[in-house]
Amino acid sequence: MKTEKFQTGKVSLVAFSHFVHDVYTSFLAPLLPLIIEKLSLSFAQAGLLSTIMQIPALLNPFIGLFADSRRLARWLVILAPTLTAIPMSLIGLASSYWMLLAMLFAAGTSVALYHVPAPVMVAELSGNRTGRGMSLFMTGGELSRTLGPMIAVGMVSVAGLEGFYPVMLLAFMTSVFLYLNLDPAEPRKGKKPKRSLKATYMEIRHVMVPLAGIMTTRAFMHASMGVFLTVYVEDKTGSLWLGGAALTLYEAFGVAGVLSSGTLSDWMGRQRVLFWALIIAPVAIFGFIFTQGILQILLLAVVGFTVLSTTPVMLAFVQDHAKEHPASANGLFMMTSFAVRSIAVTIVGFIGDLAGLDMMFIVSGISGVLAVPFLLKLKHLN
Repeated sequence: MKTEKFQTGKVSLVAFSHFVHDVYTSFLAPLLPLIIEKLSLSFAQAGLLSTIMQIPALLNPFIGLFADSRRLARWLVILAPTLTAIPMSLIGLASSYWMLLAMLFAAGTSVALYHVPAPVMVAELSGNRTGRGMSLFMTGGELSRTLGPMIAVGMVSVAGLEGFYPVMLLAFMTSVFLYLNLDPAEPRKGKKPKRSLKATYMEIRHVMVPLAGIMTTRAFMHASMGVFLTVYVEDKTGSLWLGGAALTLYEAFGVAGVLSSGTLSDWMGRQRVLFWALIIAPVAIFGFIFTQGILQILLLAVVGFTVLSTTPVMLAFVQDHAKEHPASANGLFMMTSFAVRSIAVTIVGFIGDLAGLDMMFIVSGISGVLAVPFLLKLKHLN
């Protein structure tokens, strides 16, 4: 049962499980050159690998319906790190392209099984400080994107592509530790709610509709910065190293934004934090494009802090209003996020090809400004 007390230890434990789980999902990108060489893949085949891994996200709402039993949610959170680690640690042993696709699809399914119930568990453990809980949870995921590639490359450099699979032991130990320390939740009292996607949507539509608008407008900023920042900096400077450094700076300040935004939303209100983040982010993107030197670097840090800080606040918003269907509501939110992000990446890439990277970033910034009408609809929902 949800209490008013913020259970720091258990929230931190779930956040740590998020870090461990997502470390394994970050293995594909740094190992992709070795996989391409081993299996003689084309770039088109290589590009499909990430898509296959993300397809199971379309099942998120149905996973949410299935997981709206708290006891089941606990088991999914416990087992998912191991279920994801096994195929991701064995990708170096794939002897064919089709075997690799099957491994990545299995890992993607486990990813969905984890990310739907885990935020719900965090919300229940956070009492009346849901925003703080979501910030800690999302920080675990953001940190994994920094350390995961280094772990993968380090293990492969020692054991080789086909011999780095013992790295899955960390996930086994994490699952055992979660089992020993995450207590089964008490069953809900009273009449059980009707479980259907329609019932879920009807419960949260007053929140989900404006949030979907915000996710759509934010997705263009997220896609342009997260996917094309390195390309943009390398094109401007001729240095791939500077491109990588720019992405590292962007992600580092994103971690700071994720860590602080949820807690600030508990104090200032969710809508207010989203408002400032989504107003400042487009301005910072415009400044990043039209400045140089130290000021450009500072503005890039502001972009990372603001663009990436919105997810914990939106997750908290959903959990604040999904009293009867928390997991399936989170599934709807995550499926929508996946869909709009996938579309946005394609569109901004097309704009970049057609009009150049500068125009791509400008259009992305303008898109961010369009979030304001949707924010106003959330004004009275804090």
